[in-house]
Amino acid sequence: MRISVLLLTLACIINCKENMSKKQAAHIDFEHKRHNMVAKQIISRGVSDNRVLKAMRSIPREKFVLPAYMDQAYEDYPLPIGYGQTISQPYIVAYMTEVLQLDGTEKVLEIGTGSGYQAAVLSECAAQVFTIEIVEPLCNQARELLADLNYDNVHVRCGDGFQGWPEEAPFDAIIVTAAPPDIPPALMEQLAHGGRMIIPVGKYIQHLKLLTKDMTGMIAEEKLIAVRFVPMTGGK
Repeated sequence: MRISVLLLTLACIINCKENMSKKQAAHIDFEHKRHNMVAKQIISRGVSDNRVLKAMRSIPREKFVLPAYMDQAYEDYPLPIGYGQTISQPYIVAYMTEVLQLDGTEKVLEIGTGSGYQAAVLSECAAQVFTIEIVEPLCNQARELLADLNYDNVHVRCGDGFQGWPEEAPFDAIIVTAAPPDIPPALMEQLAHGGRMIIPVGKYIQHLKLLTKDMTGMIAEEKLIAVRFVPMTGGK
């Protein structure tokens, strides 16, 4: 009996907190926060791609975070989205997208859908986005949210990102938003000739790496900035 009462009390506390967060969010000028985020966090750090900046100014990031964190949606740090996963800080989303050098015609693969925010940004910068999430509840939530927001060029799959999406390969660009210890061979194989892949690599120390495949199939690797992502799971 005591356990049942305790569980009921905890559920009430969580629901009350979420309801309070939604009421507080109703009084927040999210559009102003979006523009302020782009100016102070993204442009100031050197991101200049107009497609990326336009997407970051228009996409309602507050809808991609948990209700309890809506008031922090545009702050300069990652946020938890449940199941041990996070939504990356806005600057990292913008930086990684810009590095892909998208012109709006590409077919892009994303590994690690999370809440769907990065996929939404990609959808406004590329022609088609194929995104994979291994945590099924997050996958289903992201699929529903992206559909509700009319991101019709985003295709969501629940599954193991280490395997990529072979039946849709090759991809003009690949972006990975969780860190494997090494670059998955399947992803390198699914990158098109002339394509670019950005991926965080490492366990305790991580760096973003940019891989470019030339028209002969040769791959060049460049180490970019230090980062901290959740580990990439699967691959067994």
